[in-house]
Amino acid sequence: MAGKVKWVTDIEKSVLINNFEKRGWIQVSENEDWNFYWMSVQTIRNVFSVETGYRLSDDQIVNHFPNHYELTRKDLMVKNIKRYRKELEKEGSPLAEKDENGKYLYLDFVPVTFMLPADYNLFVEEFRKNPSSTWIMKPCGKAQGKGIFLINKLSQIKKWSRDSKTSTFVSQSSKEAYVISLYINNPLLIGGKKFDLRLYVLVSTYRPLRCYMYKLGFCRFCTVKYTPSTSELDNMFVHLTNVAIQKHGDDYNHIHGGKWTVSNLRLYLESTRGKEVTNKLFDEIHWIIVQSLKAVAPVMNNDKHCFECYGYDIIIDDKLKPWLIEVNASPSLTSSTANDRILKYNLINDTLNIAVPNGEIPDCKWNKSPPKEALGNYEILYDEEVAQSELPDRDLRSRSGQPIGFKGNRARDTGKSGPLTWK
Repeated sequence: MAGKVKWVTDIEKSVLINNFEKRGWIQVSENEDWNFYWMSVQTIRNVFSVETGYRLSDDQIVNHFPNHYELTRKDLMVKNIKRYRKELEKEGSPLAEKDENGKYLYLDFVPVTFMLPADYNLFVEEFRKNPSSTWIMKPCGKAQGKGIFLINKLSQIKKWSRDSKTSTFVSQSSKEAYVISLYINNPLLIGGKKFDLRLYVLVSTYRPLRCYMYKLGFCRFCTVKYTPSTSELDNMFVHLTNVAIQKHGDDYNHIHGGKWTVSNLRLYLESTRGKEVTNKLFDEIHWIIVQSLKAVAPVMNNDKHCFECYGYDIIIDDKLKPWLIEVNASPSLTSSTANDRILKYNLINDTLNIAVPNGEIPDCKWNKSPPKEALGNYEILYDEEVAQSELPDRDLRSRSGQPIGFKGNRARDTGKSGPLTWK
């Protein structure tokens, strides 16, 4: 019989530790021989750093890719998506098609975003085109709603500017980098409240890309009814759905934690908007997740010792268009309610079943393609190898009729209709 998996974690969360213990795995310290290390993003930096890093052996796996920040830092995600669009455009891909106003038909899924201080002048130019718009400022490297604020006047960000005459910022090193994005001020409301979607996506390999969607995502609601009124721009209980913020609101409910399951959202939308548009919406959500992963795949260090479970944050507007807001490398494992604890315990359980097949000592050389019965509540979202072997000749099309192409593969229309789904 093979030996037991030896585990380490620097995140003391019961949903993790209970899962390791249930499997009969053995806890060791990081200085001993370990097979599985569930680590924070700070630790992963040290493991793979040039100075302090060390070589992992074939029986060791970790829960982050070395440069996951290409997807999970707000500024880098946008930069990579912009680069991906340009590459597809250069290739003449139908994915990069634009409308008469120069807007991407299929790749317009991230709100208009600029980096500050670097893109300040570009931002001002855009702001002046639509001076009544609201923008949201976020520090690039922070989470849980920290440091976020909304603005609707240029004067409000002049404090970042050293000198309003030249509109130049103080040097980047002494000032924290921010992203500023057009605020989605027409969010879909339920019960008058704004919400966002938290979806869990597991990537086992980037090249070829293989990713899974967790079926049990949830919606996070604001505690205060939404108003686009400028007088409420600084009321974060109206605008930010982060539980870290909402739990301090007077109307926060400790039983349901202001959360709805994705399946409840689906039922609600089917009954209020119809089944067809609801299916189309969820197809589009899946499509933008896959496109965001394809955008970072070329720059991701696809280390064979790594897997990663991302927390995707999506906002749906009142036209039922989904927007990718950000991707989290360390989605919270803190439970705000009893249901939350069960969900996160199951999420970790199903993640481990894919990342560490049969709970046995890992072998990095395996093909990372688990059998269907091992997926639990995950479903395969996209498998590049399967997709390319099934349709080497032409691009896939989603249910909504949008082309879903492979990079570097021009779509050739064969006259036949595409498959029902592009998964």
